[in-house]
Parts: sequence; structure tokens; C-alpha cells
Amino acid sequence: MIKLVNVCKTFYSDGKEFDAVKNVSLEIQKGEIFGIIGLSGAGKSTLIRCLNRLETPTSGDILIDGESVLAMNERQLRSLRKKVTMIFQQFNLLMQKTVARNVRYPLELAGVPKARANKRVMELLEIVGLSDKADAYPAQLSGGQKQRVAIARALASDPEVLLCDEATSALDPMTTQSILSLLQDINRRLGITIVVITHEMAVIRQICTHVAILDGGCVAEEGSVDDVFTHTRSEAGRRLFGYVGDHTRPPEIEAPVPMIRIVFDGTKVNEPIISNLALKTGVAVNILHADISLLSGKPYGQMTIERPKDESDAKLLIDLLTQEGIPVQEVSA
Repeated sequence: MIKLVNVCKTFYSDGKEFDAVKNVSLEIQKGEIFGIIGLSGAGKSTLIRCLNRLETPTSGDILIDGESVLAMNERQLRSLRKKVTMIFQQFNLLMQKTVARNVRYPLELAGVPKARANKRVMELLEIVGLSDKADAYPAQLSGGQKQRVAIARALASDPEVLLCDEATSALDPMTTQSILSLLQDINRRLGITIVVITHEMAVIRQICTHVAILDGGCVAEEGSVDDVFTHTRSEAGRRLFGYVGDHTRPPEIEAPVPMIRIVFDGTKVNEPIISNLALKTGVAVNILHADISLLSGKPYGQMTIERPKDESDAKLLIDLLTQEGIPVQEVSA
């Protein structure tokens, strides 16, 4: 549904150039929740603002349903922004208008008759769980409720794509969970494609089906969330996914030791993998680190064990894990 082809964005200031986005190519399928994650300054917000041309790329192209966003005139862009709506970190509500008027505002701009607009407003407030707040003002709402109003307003034009620019970073953890659950529900119920910009891996883990990791304006790696977690290839991915490796070795182990990283998905998370490994090979296994996370509601685990000093023992362990279909990586040497 969305295709980015070698998208670049360069800013100019005081005679200097800054490349915020560098040759980014991505494909986002209709109906999925696609996460774009990176540390501060990675180029995430600039990239998402290019999708609806709040920022115009310096070069490259962006296609939405096969149409080039960069080739659109002002009238076409206004039409696009009804189809591709956006919610922001700071909500951007009109403080002098009630919740109902905030949600109705895009419908007023579109000339929708008042009776039909009011009916649509109540439908949207029902979807976001704020039916009882129609006459309240933004100042009377919590941060989570304000973001729900912003989501309802973004849905008013019946969009096909919802862009979320750090939509939960100003919220506490419990409120973040509820907003993410709401976005999931909207995606399932309405079939809207959602693009999520975040620096929080917990957001990616909870709702995204696919992820692109940005680092220094470039795509470090991308793919399904479980594949990128299971086969983390980039240094940025290792940092963001809490990759178990040399930097996470127990503090009592002063010097780096050879280690093996084992990753197991939801089908194997309840199996006694290490016990079976030791029993079948007769090799003592020293566990250095282990954790379990939920990715899109499924449990995934990772573990590091000390690599046996004997080469034949190490080969025996790695071969058996590989035969069991368990991804294995030698982490440090």
C-alpha cells in the first residue's frame, strides 16, 4: 500500500547540510501495523512526515496505492491527507472547543451536514471509549483521554492509513498499554493500516507485525518483528531489542568469554530446552543470561550459554540446537 523508494531528506542551515533520511526504501502492506523505531535523531519523525508530505523529500519517491505523493498538487495533497491522517505526541487539540467539537472539526472543514457530522462524532467517541466526555474540554481530560480524542479526530475522515508520531511517549506505562490496545482494536475492526514511529521497543513488541530499525537516517534492518528479534543483525537492533550478548554478561565475569545465543519462539518457550540439551549430549551447560518477552502477544525468549571449551562439545550443542530448529548465534570470542 505504501512504497518508499530511495527517500532522502536533507536540511540546510547556516550553509551546512544535514542528511536526516538517507536512501530509505520500504514497503508497507495494507492492513498491517508497521513500526519504525530508532534512537533520538535517527530520522524517524522526519520520515513519517514525508509520507503525507508535511515534509517534502529531497529525492526519491513515495507511492501510496501506486500514486506518487511527490507528484501531487495542493488539491491532491488535501485529498491525500484525508486518506492518510496523523496523531502526534502532544495531541494538538483545540483547547477552547469541547471534545465533540474537536472530533467534528475535520467534518466541518469538509462541509459535512451538521446532523450527519454529530452522528459520526458519537460513533467515533464510542470507538475510543469516550462517549461520556463529548461536552468536556481538553483541560478536563487526562493525557490518555486527550490522545483518544486525537485518535477519534484522525478517524473522522474515514482514513485508510493512520500515522502515529511518538503517540504514546508522553503517557505513563499503563495509559500507553491502553492506547496501544485501542490502536490494535482499530486496526482489526476497521482494517486501517497503521504506521507507528517510536523509540520504545515495548511499543513494537506489543502491537507491530513488521518493523524497520532506523540508525543515522538509514534502515539498519527490517522485516517481521519476530524475524528481526530472532535474527538480529545490526548493532542498532541489538541495542533496541535488548540483545543478549557480550555487553550483558553477568558482572561477576570480568573478561569476555565465548558465548552462544539461543533464541526460542512461542512454540518452544515451555520446553525444557537446556535440560534436554545436557541430557542428550552429556555436555554441562552454563547459563549466563536469559529472558522472555512478548512479541505481538506471543512469548519469545533468548538465552546465552557459555560456549564449551572443547570444540567437539561446542559443535555437538550447536548441531543439536540447529536440528531442533532453534536459531543459534556465537556472540563473542
